[in-house]
Amino acid sequence: MKSYNPKDLTTKDIYQLLSGGVAPRPIALVSTISADGVPNLAPFSFFNAFSAAPPVIGFSCTRKIRDGSLKDSFHNLQATKECTVQVVTFEMASQVNLTSIDFPPEINEFTISGLTPIPSDIVKPFRVKESPFQMECRLMDMVSFGEEGGAGNLAICEVLKFHVNEEVLDGEAIHPGKIDLVGRMGGPYYTRPKEGIFQLDRISGTQPPIGFEGLPEFLHRSNLLKASHLCELAKLSSYPMEEEIQRLAEKVVNPKTPEEHGKAYFQWARKAFSAMDSNKEEALECLERAILLAIMEGKPQLALTLAAWGCKHFS
Repeated sequence: MKSYNPKDLTTKDIYQLLSGGVAPRPIALVSTISADGVPNLAPFSFFNAFSAAPPVIGFSCTRKIRDGSLKDSFHNLQATKECTVQVVTFEMASQVNLTSIDFPPEINEFTISGLTPIPSDIVKPFRVKESPFQMECRLMDMVSFGEEGGAGNLAICEVLKFHVNEEVLDGEAIHPGKIDLVGRMGGPYYTRPKEGIFQLDRISGTQPPIGFEGLPEFLHRSNLLKASHLCELAKLSSYPMEEEIQRLAEKVVNPKTPEEHGKAYFQWARKAFSAMDSNKEEALECLERAILLAIMEGKPQLALTLAAWGCKHFS
């Protein structure tokens, strides 16, 4: 692994590391209006939400690396204390990319990009019609991190009103597959989370999970079972009792039901039992396969009981 001291790097090098490593990032499409009434639209990918009560979001208006100057969005925010913040979907990404060009202050990026301005209810800056999630905001604070090129200015904004397109809702929640956001990566790269959405359920219950330290030692040495597999066992709240282990051993040795006869994890467990005395290495490999198959079929408690059974022979 390569290590870097920021003091030994150029600002451009640091920016490339941050933008490539802290990714993907949501994109804020920020609409402001100048003191003279000129609309401005610009994307910011150093952006996130920070509080729900009150609702607070933030994005960084970074000084241009080449000369340390600030974007029009910064000046407009400082002058009016108002903005709207929109999320960016895949369908509008190319248009948003046009707003990232460094235009003179008198240029209206709505006109350049073809994005549609619509009136806000509370603040003066326009909302962007094409975005399915829009926030009307008031500037709470602007935190400056310096005056040289690349220095950030964190705009901390309170959300005064949310606007959500009903088409992206699943009940009262926004569905990730329906909203189809894009995220910012390093360089010219973006990502489309809709194409790779997966679910991790929150671990619930009053008992703490057994954790990795509670798993049999032979599982930690496995080349077949990865950390993501072991997590399914580690999040369980209790280790199998001796009676459970014995009942499972009986099912492995003397199968009676169609599941005990036909399921692959039971078949591999029987192979492990058969090879236990003659070839421990083969038996261990068979047991690990049985555990893996049980995990993949959504039976983590069974998998942990198989592991507890194996613990008597392989730990």
